[in-house]
Amino acid sequence: MPALLPGPPPGSILIVDDLPDKLLVLQTVLEDLGQNLVFARSGREALREVLQREFAVILLDVNMPDIDGLETARLIRSYKRSAHTPIIFITAYADEMQTSRGYSLGAVDYILSPVVPEVLRSKVKVFVELYAMQQRAREQAEERVAFAAEQAARRAAEENSRRSAFLAQASRVLGGSLDLDIATRELMQLLVPDTAALAVLSLDDEQGRQRSCLIHQAHTGRAPVERAYQDLPGPLQQLFQRARADERRVDATHLQPAATDVTTGWWPGLDADTPAAAVPLMVGGKTLGCLLVAGPTDAAPLGGPSFPALEELAGRAAIAFENARLYRSLQNEIVERREAEAQLHEVNRRKDEFLAMLSHELRNPLAPIRNAIEVIRRVAPPDAKIDWARDVMDRQVRHLTRLVEELLDVARINQGKIALHKEAVELGSVIAHAVETVRPAIEARHHTLELSLPEQPAWLQADFSRLSQIIANLLNNAAKYTEDGGRIELIASVADGQARLTVRDNGIGIDPRLLPRVFDLFQQGEQTLDRSQGGLGVGLTLVQRLVELHQGRVEAHSAGTGKGSEFRVFMPCLSVIEPATSHAATELEGPKQGCRVLIVDDNQDAADSVAAVLALDGHEVKTVGDGSLALASAPVYVPQVVLLDIGLPGLNGYEVARRLRQMAPTRDALLIALTGYGQREDREIAMQAGFDVHLVKPASPTEVGRIIDEWQQQGARAVAGDADAAQKLQRS
Repeated sequence: MPALLPGPPPGSILIVDDLPDKLLVLQTVLEDLGQNLVFARSGREALREVLQREFAVILLDVNMPDIDGLETARLIRSYKRSAHTPIIFITAYADEMQTSRGYSLGAVDYILSPVVPEVLRSKVKVFVELYAMQQRAREQAEERVAFAAEQAARRAAEENSRRSAFLAQASRVLGGSLDLDIATRELMQLLVPDTAALAVLSLDDEQGRQRSCLIHQAHTGRAPVERAYQDLPGPLQQLFQRARADERRVDATHLQPAATDVTTGWWPGLDADTPAAAVPLMVGGKTLGCLLVAGPTDAAPLGGPSFPALEELAGRAAIAFENARLYRSLQNEIVERREAEAQLHEVNRRKDEFLAMLSHELRNPLAPIRNAIEVIRRVAPPDAKIDWARDVMDRQVRHLTRLVEELLDVARINQGKIALHKEAVELGSVIAHAVETVRPAIEARHHTLELSLPEQPAWLQADFSRLSQIIANLLNNAAKYTEDGGRIELIASVADGQARLTVRDNGIGIDPRLLPRVFDLFQQGEQTLDRSQGGLGVGLTLVQRLVELHQGRVEAHSAGTGKGSEFRVFMPCLSVIEPATSHAATELEGPKQGCRVLIVDDNQDAADSVAAVLALDGHEVKTVGDGSLALASAPVYVPQVVLLDIGLPGLNGYEVARRLRQMAPTRDALLIALTGYGQREDREIAMQAGFDVHLVKPASPTEVGRIIDEWQQQGARAVAGDADAAQKLQRS
């Protein structure tokens, strides 16, 4: 038997019969063909095999249970893969009707059973060889297609490589500078003469108008020149207009100049059949301008007369030009912002200076008022109306003093000049001091204040006065924004090394829109027309800043308008407290003795009021109005205590203090700075000038008296110590 033609791997033959004996016979007959024999005992199995693989020929028994051969053939023909697979029917009986139906279903032959092996083998061999030839033809066709695709891919790769190199170079050129003028000229030189004979670039101005364009021509050999857009030849303007209107690339097969274009003296010098293309420069739907190129060579990186890379080049150029414009705008904005910041800084500096000066000027009249109230308290006869009037004035002076201090704290906050004097303080004593401070405000509105303190003392490393101010501000805020007769709770607890302070009220609550900004400077809730709550809107800001300076945090909570508010303060506690050394008095204090006091203040009312209070305490007092008189009086009067205002006309208080320290009569005197300047650097300057004490107006007359008494007691103890030392020396 001749061998099959060499070719693809062996094909598959499907043999379908329900009788195992017949399948065995057919296998014996066909196995010499060297093909893969696949057996199926029913039509269903045959259909399953057809779905899984491709067959060179199918041998199909006609008479089978379930699905007969004819129906199986019909179903096989319905599948795309087996629609043209040769089918040979094998049957023991075939009439004309059955044969006709078989051929109509795509049968290629009928073989009667029992089969003649040579006949069956030769017929099947024909279809197997035909299948092998089809496979070879298919493979050859696929190889030709693959070769053509490879050639096309190689050409496309080479073209893409040239385009990519050109576009990469364009990106480097366009991205090399954020100066718009440099970027546009670099683009023109990139295009001409290597890519095109002519390049025209038109960019819109800030108002979106075409005023000028940049032109680069190969035949001139010169650098790009700028011309008015209206001077462009008509055909070029038409291309620009069409490209801008259609927002896409527009091609022209020739450029024919008009008579006016030639007579005006400028035409690109191109042939009439020169191809050209114009493409808009667009970024995010915004048209920045238009680019036109004409007359490229076939070897140009843009790919010949069709300019296939022009759109991508235009896109990259548009992005680069937009970046350059944004950079220029950003530079201008930076300059404007710096100027605005400088102006704002200057305005802020002037504001801080104004607040500091305002607080100083407000303190000056407050000092004599407060001193006068103290004089009235001491010398006025008992009278209910006088007592009522004095109490009203005292409350209002204290309120005004607090507002002045808040104004000054605003300036300190902005300048970062709030300094803490930390020490070990007991939380309960701080709370007691704060409650006593705000008690008049709470009682005035008939609120109920409920206190809950920890059973054991809680110690913190804090500034006593500032911590008291935190609690007082929160209580004052609660009292201010709670209707008369409300309830305020102050709860203090200690857990996990932290002290927690909670101030809760049943007042008007906090609007959810205001809650995130409740700690902002000058931020207040809605005020009624009478501004019954009052205040400057700095209390909660001070609370937040002071808590943060103590390495703590503060939170504000409210369920909404009319549902009260709650403020929580968390601050670290001390785990170990060094016991304070108590110095027991070793000797009884003697009776108070008056001393000579010199008051130097250009505000006569302030000087006289302080003098009146100190005179009531038994001191001998003299007042002068400027620094020169103070220096002249010192050698004669020999004051033991000098109350000296800083802001004096002529010689200021610092200079007067320095000179007093140089004079023998006042070298050891007690120098008290009594002034409206209360910032930290003011205190440091005062100490450097020779002052012993720095008091901020309006200072309490009682505080002044206490300082003088303590100074006298320290002097008495020093004298006693010197006497004891002298006696011991004599005994030795």
